[in-house]
Amino acid sequence: MTHEPQLEGNTLPLQGIRVLELGSFIAAPFAARLFGDFGAEVIKIEKPQGGDELRDWRKSRGATSMLFRTIGRNKKSVVLDLRSEAGREAVKKIAGQCDVVIENFRPGTLEKWGLGPDVLQELNPELVMVRISGYGQTGPYKNRAGFGSSAESFAGLRYITGEPDRPAGRAAASMGDTVAGLYGVIGALMLMFQKARGLGAGTSQVVDVALYEGVFSLLESLVPDYDAYGMIRQRSGGALPGVVPTGSYLCGDNLEIVIGGNSNSVFVRLMKAIGRDDLAEDATLLATEARGAREGELNGAICAWTGSMPLTEVLDKLDEAGVPAGPVYDAPSIAVDKHYLARDMIQTHEVVIENEPEFIRFPGVVPKIPGHEGRVKWVGPELGEHTVEVLQELAGMDAGEIAGLGLQEVR
Repeated sequence: MTHEPQLEGNTLPLQGIRVLELGSFIAAPFAARLFGDFGAEVIKIEKPQGGDELRDWRKSRGATSMLFRTIGRNKKSVVLDLRSEAGREAVKKIAGQCDVVIENFRPGTLEKWGLGPDVLQELNPELVMVRISGYGQTGPYKNRAGFGSSAESFAGLRYITGEPDRPAGRAAASMGDTVAGLYGVIGALMLMFQKARGLGAGTSQVVDVALYEGVFSLLESLVPDYDAYGMIRQRSGGALPGVVPTGSYLCGDNLEIVIGGNSNSVFVRLMKAIGRDDLAEDATLLATEARGAREGELNGAICAWTGSMPLTEVLDKLDEAGVPAGPVYDAPSIAVDKHYLARDMIQTHEVVIENEPEFIRFPGVVPKIPGHEGRVKWVGPELGEHTVEVLQELAGMDAGEIAGLGLQEVR
């Protein structure tokens, strides 16, 4: 730990930890956000003239996207040019007072700038470095450019996602990046825990996360099924092969519900709930293969039942029967749902858009740790909002030296 925590009321598990984020877009910033949610001081380095390109993503008005406001929350924005000697020297000074550095440049980039692990960890031997890249720091593809989209494809996820008669689909979120960010945090915390237990002497302090490996690790028995059964998983829409019955079903009011009735006991309860005691009492259906063979029949029975009443009534009956089910929500539905609100998963923050303050709803913090709940102190900062503060306090620079950097985005 590099500085004493300021403990006030609800103590956050990572208070006193300082993290330096050298990343952009999503993977490294998502990892750093998790640290910030639980009390770590996160210093985000952004390039001059525009900063992180995520600031410009998916916005129709204003200067900064809500995506950046979400992923950049609880961070301090510092503008430095890592291609300049002065900028790199400032980063070295900051890193010397941090516990963790998180980066997602292509392998070799930090080394080219003289900011690789050998340099930074010589300045700060206790430093943990999290390195996130498309294909990892080793291997024949290490130098390939890699985004979450190509990682999801290379890992096999895109091949099995979507409808059978259409090109490969995708989840409408940056799954490859966020999963890699999660693994990066887990790796960093493991090394920090090892060090805290006095077991880390002489071991590596680098976490190497490949985007494709994070995705591949989620694909369960994709390759083992191929070896054991000759099964090459294909696209199957909203269903999973051999997992029956499960999927999305249309209700009488044209709203959709997802039902998971694929375990033996839940299957029986589901069939009774839809008035099909004959199927519930059919002992041959207490096997996943048998249900898979009769998938069309079972889904037809469920569709007939859900289509006979509105979504709310379907949900009530399935809840009473103990069958896992959930509505297919859009953003407006999530924003007002009483359970989201009760769990503090929708939080309102003031954001200036087009020079006017507006109240915007943002996602809350995960996981819940009673008595140590993470918090959103502020949403993504303005570009360079904390440059002067950080360079003075951590890099020991005075106003003249900061001005000498020639940065316009300095505050």
